[in-house]
Amino acid sequence: MNEIEILRRSVRDFFSSSMLKLALIPLLVTMLLMYMIFFGMASYGIEALRTVAETSQATGEVVIDDKAPFYFVWLTYLTVFLFKYSITSWLAATLFYTVGAIFIFHLSVIITLLVIGLLTPFVVNYLEKVHYKNLDLKPYGTILGAFWVFLKALFVMIFLYVLLVPLYFVPLINIIAFYLPLYYFFHKLLNYDVSSTILSKQEYKQIYSKNGSSFRMRTLFLYFISTIPFITLFVAVFYTIYLSHAYFIELEKISLIKSKDIDEDIELNKIEHKESL
Repeated sequence: MNEIEILRRSVRDFFSSSMLKLALIPLLVTMLLMYMIFFGMASYGIEALRTVAETSQATGEVVIDDKAPFYFVWLTYLTVFLFKYSITSWLAATLFYTVGAIFIFHLSVIITLLVIGLLTPFVVNYLEKVHYKNLDLKPYGTILGAFWVFLKALFVMIFLYVLLVPLYFVPLINIIAFYLPLYYFFHKLLNYDVSSTILSKQEYKQIYSKNGSSFRMRTLFLYFISTIPFITLFVAVFYTIYLSHAYFIELEKISLIKSKDIDEDIELNKIEHKESL
């Protein structure tokens, strides 16, 4: 089955009633969490920092509320430093809005990935019943394993953000620098969630060693979709469906080869048995 056929099958499955119901869960949960986070920070949010910036530029004294959260205190001192000097104020103003928008996008993608990770077993179970009843699944995933992959991917993502800081000020290249770390996180989590729910560890190594670049291209394609504002909240389940089909098809190939080998062994044993008689 070629990539176009995999996409067609994935789209058809996504628009089934069962999958559309699941698709509402990431949408509602992510929106609810983002709403809570936004209003949780609202009292010490953008307007307060904007006032701090204006006060810094006017060389006035900035007074910080003793009850302010630690993140607000940290952001206040950083804002005062950046806006105090004219040489950095124009750069800070640009970064202020750019980083804010990118932060919201990144946070929504991370939350969505965590939510669809919980839904992956339901998606895989549905696809198995509809398309792949003949396959024997031996999932290698565990809660501890998923938590370890999440922590490791998060650490590498943060490390890449820090490492690529000099590139943030280079036009065009800064786009790649902003989005590359999140893609790493996106690929690692999504790939683990799907593969560990379908394959054994040995099957995963066998498939990924031969087709790793294909799966990276697939997750890159899904990542591009996730960059479209608000789209990722609704089509997140499609990511799991599409990647699951790709792994199921590769598992079918392995199963077919194994069955042929078994048949050949049986035939060979029959021939040897006849010869011995």
